[in-house]
Amino acid sequence: MRLIIDGDGSPVKDTTIEIAEKYHLPVVIVTSIDHYSTKEYPDFVTFVYVDRGQDSADFKIVSVIQSPDILITQDYGLASLTISKAFAVLHQSGMRYTKMNIDSLLEQRFYGAQMRKANKRTKGPKAYTEEDRQIFRTNLEKIILENESH
Repeated sequence: MRLIIDGDGSPVKDTTIEIAEKYHLPVVIVTSIDHYSTKEYPDFVTFVYVDRGQDSADFKIVSVIQSPDILITQDYGLASLTISKAFAVLHQSGMRYTKMNIDSLLEQRFYGAQMRKANKRTKGPKAYTEEDRQIFRTNLEKIILENESH
C-alpha cells in the first residue's frame, strides 16, 4: 500500500506524511516540475516530477496507481479515473470519492464551468481550515486501517 498525492497545490502533504510515518507507509507525491522543491523529506517520501502542462500529473498517476494504493486528490476528474484502480480515493477535505458520488461531483464541476464560460460568477473553494485537516486525518487513518484488514 502506498499513499499517492496529487501534489500540485495539495494542502495535506505534510499531514499525509505524518500519518504515513505512523503506519510505516511509502508516500509518492506526483507534481509538476514547476513545483520542484529542495525541502528535505523523510526517506519514505518520493517525488515524481512531470512536465509542465495541464493534466500531466493526472496522466502519470493513472498510469501507476493500483490497489491497494490510496490516492489523495482534489481533482474530481482524476478521482473518476482512479476509483476502480485504487483501494480508495480521498479528497483533501476527507470526503471519500465513490462510485455513488462521483457522477454528481462531475456534474457540479461541469455546471460550474458552463457558468464561468457564460461570464457568471461561481463561488471558489472555501478556505482550508484546521477542522478540514482533522477530518482528513481521521478519514485517512480509517481507510488505512480498513485497507490493512483486507
